[in-house]
Amino acid sequence: MAQLIADRRDVDFVLHEQIGMVDHELFNEFNRKTIDLIVSEARNLAIKEILPTFKEGDEMGCRLENGTVTVPPSFKRAWKLYCEGEWLAMCDDPEVGGQGMPKLVGCAALEYMIGANSAFMLYYGMTHGAAKLVEAFGTQDQKKRYMKKMFAGIWGGTMLLTEPEAGSDVGALTTTAIKKADGTYAIQGTKIFISAGDHDLCENIIHPVLARIEGAPAGTKGISLFLVPKYHVNEDNSLGDFNNIVCTGLEHKMGIHGNATATLSLGEKGDCIGTLLGEENKGMPEMFQMMNEARAFVGMQGFAVASASYMYALDYARNRIQGRHLLAGKDPAAKDVPIIQHPDVKRQLLNMKVYTEGMRSLIYYYGKCADIVHTTADEQHKADTRALIEVLTPIVKGYITDKALEVCSHGVQVYGGYGYICEYPVEQLMRDSRIFMIYEGTNGIQAMDLIGRKLRLNNGESFAYFLHQIRKTVNAAKGIEGIERLVETVSHALDRLEALARELSQRTRSEKIFNAHAFAHPFLDVTGDVTFAWMHLWRASVAAPKLIKKAGSLEREAVNAMAEKNKDVAYYAGQMASAKFFIHTLLPSAYGKMDAIMEGDSSVEDILEVSFGSK
Repeated sequence: MAQLIADRRDVDFVLHEQIGMVDHELFNEFNRKTIDLIVSEARNLAIKEILPTFKEGDEMGCRLENGTVTVPPSFKRAWKLYCEGEWLAMCDDPEVGGQGMPKLVGCAALEYMIGANSAFMLYYGMTHGAAKLVEAFGTQDQKKRYMKKMFAGIWGGTMLLTEPEAGSDVGALTTTAIKKADGTYAIQGTKIFISAGDHDLCENIIHPVLARIEGAPAGTKGISLFLVPKYHVNEDNSLGDFNNIVCTGLEHKMGIHGNATATLSLGEKGDCIGTLLGEENKGMPEMFQMMNEARAFVGMQGFAVASASYMYALDYARNRIQGRHLLAGKDPAAKDVPIIQHPDVKRQLLNMKVYTEGMRSLIYYYGKCADIVHTTADEQHKADTRALIEVLTPIVKGYITDKALEVCSHGVQVYGGYGYICEYPVEQLMRDSRIFMIYEGTNGIQAMDLIGRKLRLNNGESFAYFLHQIRKTVNAAKGIEGIERLVETVSHALDRLEALARELSQRTRSEKIFNAHAFAHPFLDVTGDVTFAWMHLWRASVAAPKLIKKAGSLEREAVNAMAEKNKDVAYYAGQMASAKFFIHTLLPSAYGKMDAIMEGDSSVEDILEVSFGSK
């Protein structure tokens, strides 16, 4: 069943042929053989241990009984094996219990694991993000108490931001922190929609909590960050008393049933004690370190689920026999064929293919950018790459998860009526994928971040550097046989995106700021379109020369003849088809969207609230 989660050939292509490893002494031991072994081990764990939890997790969900939250029973063994394999800190420093893997390799491992069960892997995502906060901002005492056990998965972690009256507007939170004589703080408030908020996978859960210290300024400037454990931790790292963090309810959700989405009450039934993490009133910038990691992780969730849906749909289409071939005409002797041979099914599969391949390339590239920041001694290169990560983050989180739902919808459609039935996995994958567009900052917020902050970051130089990276690929692809039209089309799209970015940047600085934000999500959409065109052009520039070398030419007859007996020829031919389909068939729709944004129609500004309909 390994092929039903991710395309291993494409994983290897992106790792070794397209993106490639950062050349640095920290990663010397990660040669191709080692990397392939790591990916194979991740795939084995995903297929043999995590995937069997997928359906049970959805059907059983998590339960709150007598104050105790339990996860589906099958999660226990999978979590134990996951932690024993030291996967939770695979890309972290060995000094904190990590394996020191490149982030690029970690992306490949995560793809398999999340694709097997995204709800299960959300326990990893929350714990790892919380542990990174302790690593970045914790005192030596906090690190000693919490960090290694969190990175080992012995203790879990979360992120407590959202409140009943303060959803995306974090500055409106009402949770309070009262300083005590011993320097600790009494925390009181209620947090909602907390992923992995309470469960029995770990013996303790460490909660980073946003709260306002008495007398602090209003809004986000007065928010501080605290570490609040479910159970107090003694000096010798043993567990102490319960810290009065009470789970008062679990949400009944559309998807990700296997993850406990909790409402937590802090300090309502006795003192709930936390310690300041970082500096007073610096909670928001500190928490955004975790938020950026979380947003990239959500993009990975969307991609991995979309990839799994595609692989399931592809397998089904190859084996589902129904209807005669279109070219068989009225021949009464013609036999029914697999549905993959029908034009509309083939079109949908190609849509799924090009989006999942674009997602894979972009997310792996994002991982490599993190590796560059971690290893380069060139301060300018480090700064440029950090800025590039900032620009890419809303695309990775927003555009990818938008398209992930679309891919999963195609997956259901390829199955037909069976796709709508719980017996088949694509139905659950589609339900699970819907939350990715919402949490860790809705995709509307990602769009506003792109247009309101990232376009203007470093006086526009950061977005210009992003465009420059695309231009480098375009220029490098010039002269490669067989992709001349692809180069020309992507270059034209890039020019138009650059002009549009200048126009919107000006609107955000003028009285047209409302109009600019009315087009924020369409701008995110077209920026994602051009980014994926970049990734597919990059893929084609690698594949075309190799296809010529192996097949002798790019002529269809020669390639088809060789593809029947040579898997590499078939794969590279598929890459060429993907690039042509995305750039020639899907990318042109971005031009119409760009025209509409440039035109700047004022309907969103002008419509009256009462005009939406009667009460």
